[in-house]
Amino acid sequence: MTSSQTRERTEQMKKGQVYEATVERVDFPNKGIARTEEGAVTVKNSLPGQKIKLGISKVRNGKAEGRLLEVLERSPLETDPPCSHFGMCGGCTYLSLPYEEQLRVKENQVKRLLATCLAEQEEEWRWEGIRESPQIYGYRNKMEFTFGDEVKDGPLALGMHKRGSFYDVVTVGDCHIVDEDYRLILNRVLEYFSGYTGEDKIPYYHRMRHQGYLRHLLVRKAAHTGEILAALVTTSQCPWNDSCAAESGAGEKKLIEGFLESLLELEHDGKLKGNFAGILHIINDSPGDVVQSDLTKVLYGRDYFYEELLGLRFKVSVFSFFQTNTRGAEVLYETVREYVGDLGGAENSDAGRVVYDLYSGTGTIAQLMASAAGQVIGVEIVEEAVQAAVRNARENGLDNCRFLAGDVLKVLDTIAEKPDFIILDPPRDGVHPRALPKILAYGVERIVYISCKPTSLVRDLGEFLKHGYRMERGCCVDMFPHTANIETICLLSRRGQVSHGKQCPEQGEFTG
Repeated sequence: MTSSQTRERTEQMKKGQVYEATVERVDFPNKGIARTEEGAVTVKNSLPGQKIKLGISKVRNGKAEGRLLEVLERSPLETDPPCSHFGMCGGCTYLSLPYEEQLRVKENQVKRLLATCLAEQEEEWRWEGIRESPQIYGYRNKMEFTFGDEVKDGPLALGMHKRGSFYDVVTVGDCHIVDEDYRLILNRVLEYFSGYTGEDKIPYYHRMRHQGYLRHLLVRKAAHTGEILAALVTTSQCPWNDSCAAESGAGEKKLIEGFLESLLELEHDGKLKGNFAGILHIINDSPGDVVQSDLTKVLYGRDYFYEELLGLRFKVSVFSFFQTNTRGAEVLYETVREYVGDLGGAENSDAGRVVYDLYSGTGTIAQLMASAAGQVIGVEIVEEAVQAAVRNARENGLDNCRFLAGDVLKVLDTIAEKPDFIILDPPRDGVHPRALPKILAYGVERIVYISCKPTSLVRDLGEFLKHGYRMERGCCVDMFPHTANIETICLLSRRGQVSHGKQCPEQGEFTG
């Protein structure tokens, strides 16, 4: 059947029609491709090999999208998931697949995207496979749990949003992508606030009405030092539904003191494997569903913890960006360092090369590259992250790192030193379209591009290919086991240039 015939048959589908189909594959990030007699339908949250019932939700330009109604038959690849919340919680997508199958699915997603993007590249490029996470359970070092209810007017819940729902919250007391300390803290906090009943019941924040008190519980834990930060996020509204009485300030103070005591009991009783570096109360009156601070009160300890990464020590505050999988980040950064190669060395900064680390966050990559370069200049738009990067570099004794606060688009015009090498680690949407021409204009020999969203990556790669660059080598690092997310690393070089980095292992080639 020709593509035009397939398109005509697909456009005969109508919204609301129900089909049974088998999922052939899953495209990034979680788009199952199900085959019906009329054509392919994209169905989120389905797995390869599943037989499903789907309802058509949209047909446009010869493409159909559907909603998963029911899994009629499990995929032969599936096993029983270890988490009781799987399927309800929106956090994990691939938990019922064996880990090696998850890796295969993610790698194939990225390879398909890259193969299409690089089809016109004449030079050979090398695919180096997918590098697995050293830890596949209990790997996350940060979680933002939401207060709400699982069903309308139901009991208080604390956890993740229910899959496909904007409002309902599933209490994830059995979550397996965090370690036992997170589960203990979540369950203790929920138990504490659930103990207030009747007229004393503490309302969660309702996002439509902009009313309520309890918003989020943020927990961070360092994988290597074991230090824990826990932050209760509330509004500044009265904790009780009725209008605040004159003594309500004292009532809220007692409420927060009880919250603190209930958490410290976990540590004092020896139930936690880690230890609290700090416990905070954050007030957030933003109407949006975002964890931010209008006012932060330190109830215990301090508002940061220390983490170690590849021999360096990092001070991480409650809102600092830090890769959420510490041991996976070590694999990621070791790979980046391998791709960068030797750039002259910090011990000879006059002769060493200048490296730009654009979208540098708290400067983790910049500091790990410092020993391989003459000078590293990081640019990051979040002021707090830049301040953290400066502090961390100083504490690690690195004097060849400089960090600048501001939008990459604007800051590039202010830097006197021209780069010899560029590392890009942009947010999910990729490099700003107006910043790309400035980056291209430097004409550096090589660029390492790190991406957490391969669809944004291939869009940007198209621009690099048009302007004299070629893809030389690439791989994936699975930083997020059981979820639909994946990190991709690409080494780009100007045509006619040969990489000075290590030779990559023979793991398969693609040619244009």
